[in-house]
Amino acid sequence: MHSAWDLRFSRIIPVSENEQGVQNFRYEFRLPFHTIHGTGISLGHRFRPDGQATSALKFNTADVLSPIGPGSGYWRYIPSEDGLRFITGYNYSPGMGPAGKVMDSWLFRPALGWATAMSFDRLRMWAESGLHPRDSGTRWFLDAAVRAVGAVAAWLVLRRAVEQGHVAAAFTGVAVAGAAWLLPAHPTVPRAGRCLRNPPDLPSGRAPSALAGLDAPPVADPSLSGRGC
Repeated sequence: MHSAWDLRFSRIIPVSENEQGVQNFRYEFRLPFHTIHGTGISLGHRFRPDGQATSALKFNTADVLSPIGPGSGYWRYIPSEDGLRFITGYNYSPGMGPAGKVMDSWLFRPALGWATAMSFDRLRMWAESGLHPRDSGTRWFLDAAVRAVGAVAAWLVLRRAVEQGHVAAAFTGVAVAGAAWLLPAHPTVPRAGRCLRNPPDLPSGRAPSALAGLDAPPVADPSLSGRGC
C-alpha cells in the first residue's frame, strides 16, 4: 500500500524477512521511457514503551539514470493529543555522476522534498477521511489546471487592456491573476505546504538507533528487473 500514496515509489516488492524482522525489498520508479530499479533493507519497531513506532531503511541502486544513489532514511510515528505526528528524515548520495551532483542541490533534492511533503498530505487525507491518494491526486491536477487557465486568461485580459488603454480591464486582469494563484486550495486538494519541513523538536528529528545497525542492501541485479516475487 506504500506506493499508493508515496510519489517517490511506483512499486515496492517484498523479497525476504529474517527472524529479527529485517526486511529486504526491491523498489521501482517508473519514468516515461525507463524504470529505475533499486534494493532496500528495513527494520521497524511497531510497539515501544513510549507509544511511538519507528522504521529505518537503507537503499541502493546501480541504475546510472537514477538521480538518487545509495542512502538511508527513517519514519517516526509520534502519538499526540491531536492525533498522530508522522515524521521522516533521509539523506543520499547523488546519482548520475558529475551531472547529478551539479543538479542535486537546485533540482533533484528540492523536487524530492516537495514530493515527500505532497505524499504525506495525501496519506493524511487517506487516514483521516478515507480519500484515496489516487482521487486526491486527481483533484490536485484539476486544481492546478484551473489555476493555470485562470493565469493565462488573466494575462490575455491584461495584455489587451494595456494595448487599448483600459484601466478597469487591467485591474480585472490583475485581480484574476491574483485569484488564480492566491486563493487557498480546497481542503480535499493535497498541498505540500501543509507539512512542516523541520521537526518540532530535536528528539523527533533524530534517526532511530536501529538505522546504524542496518547493513547496506546489495546492489540490484539488472537481470531481476520486472520479475515478481
